Order: sequence, then structure tokens, then C-alpha cells
Amino acid sequence: MKATRTYDEKVLQNEDKFSDPFYKRFKLKPFTLKLDDKISKTYQFPALYGDVTCAIGIFLCSMRGAKKFMPHAKMLPVKMTGGKSLVIFSCYEYKSVLGMQPYNEIAMTIPVMVNPSFNVPVLPMLMNSAFKEFGYYVISMPVTSLENQLRGLKIWGLPKVVQDIDMYEEGGFNICKAYEESGEKYFELHVPTSGEDKHFDVHFNLYSRLGDKLLQSETCLEATFKVNMNFMQLFVKKTPGRQYITLSNTPSGAWLRELEIEENAFQFRFAKGMTACFDLPNESYKAPFSFK
Repeated sequence: MKATRTYDEKVLQNEDKFSDPFYKRFKLKPFTLKLDDKISKTYQFPALYGDVTCAIGIFLCSMRGAKKFMPHAKMLPVKMTGGKSLVIFSCYEYKSVLGMQPYNEIAMTIPVMVNPSFNVPVLPMLMNSAFKEFGYYVISMPVTSLENQLRGLKIWGLPKVVQDIDMYEEGGFNICKAYEESGEKYFELHVPTSGEDKHFDVHFNLYSRLGDKLLQSETCLEATFKVNMNFMQLFVKKTPGRQYITLSNTPSGAWLRELEIEENAFQFRFAKGMTACFDLPNESYKAPFSFK
């Protein structure tokens, strides 16, 4: 999908696309945002997403590399085995977005513990709800919509960049590609479209930095995913029979290479028709530190 770098003052009237029972869990509230010197818009939040194609690749990376991406010493990447952490690439094709035109997005996140008394290895990934310090820190979020980029920057401080992002299926894989502003491809991810069915109805926290504050925002999703798990990758490093992730030697690609990502994936997830939402920052959240 080519990036859309223009917008107008209209809010898309598409409430009829959000009749699934999932959306009835949330009470919408208006929020007015000044996009630029001339245009302000009143959106409804949580942001609702419908008919979403979602392809996720979860990879082991070095703990040393993951720590480089942390904005504060008290934010710790979740520990895995052998001096490893995780990086997650979640590729979304949002076919319906409340009040907005469709767009593509890649959420690049690292699972973290925020100021934990002890950084428990592995378990936070298996028992998210048992660890109140657990969440996902967004290190980059390419998106094909300038309007959505401005929302992300101004409301959450999310590191959104406007780029072309292609998502399509071919040969049993969902393929996602992201491009530098120059048009050169820097990221390519192949996620299998077949696997073991597993139903997810989950909510979790995303962390982002806005100025001197650490923000916590809840996201929710429901879908049946095709899951491929490679748990033994924790103990035995194996070279895959094909290339699942490619990072080019461009500015964005070289930056991601600092994570020292393993070639073989720890887990893949793929779903069509996902329902999801993303809320405004949690007003009651008190971060254990500031960036001043």
C-alpha cells in the first residue's frame, strides 16, 4: 500500500462497520485533536479496527541489543534463555478503522518489565496477567497514513513513520514489506498462513514515551490465529530452511540489525478478520520514573 500523505477535515462516517459483539465491550468517548494549524478533528476512542489481517513474527534477539532500545534504565527487556530477549513484528492490514480510511501498519515491539523488583525470565511471556509490570515497548511503528502518524505522535508519542507497506499472500505465506522514503525495501517478513488454530481474546499494555512521561495504553484483540511455535529455539539455535526475515543495509534496516535477531522465528501467528481496539493513555497510570 502506498503511503497517504494528505488528509482533510472530515471524519469518516463508518460506524455501521463495527456491529460485532466485540465492540460492545467498550464505551466510546470523543477526543478532539489538533492535527495542524488549520485542521482539528474529533475522533471516538478507543480506536476500533475491523476485518484486520494480522501477521506476527516473534524472534529471539540479544539482550544486549534489546537494551539499546530502552528509553530508561528501569525498563528491562523480558529475559529469555542464553542472554536473549524478544522482538515482535506485528503487521496489520486495517481494512476498517473507525472514523478513518484503511491503512497498513507494522508495530515493532520489545516485551518489557517496567521497574520490576526482579526480572523473572520467560514467565512474563507465558503468564502476562500475573505481572503488572509487563507490557510491550514500541520501538518503531511504520504506517501508511500521515493522519494516523500525527494521531500516534501527538496522543501517545508513538514512534510512527510514514512509509509504503505492502501486505499480500503468496505460496502459503503472508508477506509484509516496508520501504524507506527513498523507495528502497528495508524489511521483509514471511509468516505462514497455516498452523494450529488458537483463539485469542486478550488485552495488554503498550508503553510509549511522550515528552518526559512514560505512557501506558491498553489494546485488545480477538481472533483465531494460525500458530506455529518453535519452543526449542530457546535451547538449540537452528538455521531455518528458508529466510523468514530480511533486513536490508539501509538506515532503518541497519538500525534494526542492532538487535542481533536470530534467523529462525520463535513463534508465528496469522489471522484474518481480527477485531481490535486501542485506547487513549491510561490516566490513572503513575510511571515509577520520568525522563526529566
